[in-house]
Amino acid sequence: MQLLIEKIKNEGKVLSESVLKVDSFLNHQVDPELMFEIGKEFAARFKDEGITKILTIESSGIAPSVMAGLQMNVPVIFARKRKSLTLVNDLLTANVYSFTKQESNEISVSKKFLQEGDQVLIIDDFLANGQAALGLAQIVKEANASIAGMGIVIEKGFQDGGKQLREAGYKVESLAIVDSLADGKVTFRQDHKVEEIAR
Repeated sequence: MQLLIEKIKNEGKVLSESVLKVDSFLNHQVDPELMFEIGKEFAARFKDEGITKILTIESSGIAPSVMAGLQMNVPVIFARKRKSLTLVNDLLTANVYSFTKQESNEISVSKKFLQEGDQVLIIDDFLANGQAALGLAQIVKEANASIAGMGIVIEKGFQDGGKQLREAGYKVESLAIVDSLADGKVTFRQDHKVEEIAR
């Protein structure tokens, strides 16, 4: 998705060979117009999958998921990482390890929002090692619902998550695939051009 790639080129910051900071438009401050276009793109890519629900994880997956839900006219559910006084019974849960934060979280979704027969689109902001997507997939399976596909805003193509998910048979649609963050440069798979981004 060229609009997203340009945004990463212009505003992304390479912090290391494995960390790309996009907090000016995706996971701290949010660019609503970009999120709207991302929602339209996901809706177009999954239009024939009979989606009935979108599932994401808090918090950075919420904005693109809501915009996709708006386009597809389906509810959006987000798995919670934090315990809540109002979310205690009849939960679907999974453990997810975050390599960025170096910690495990138990994520949870109320059973009343995911039912057998639902066709679920999983959306996440980043795909690196695939732990969040696999945790969300586990929750969908626990609900006896079906995974229609996975929509990823930015995939780190140099890490194993995308390969693992595709080999498991999931339809994975990533809007921008980063092949390398070496030497402070972002290399995108789609255009094979090396673009310099200041550290």
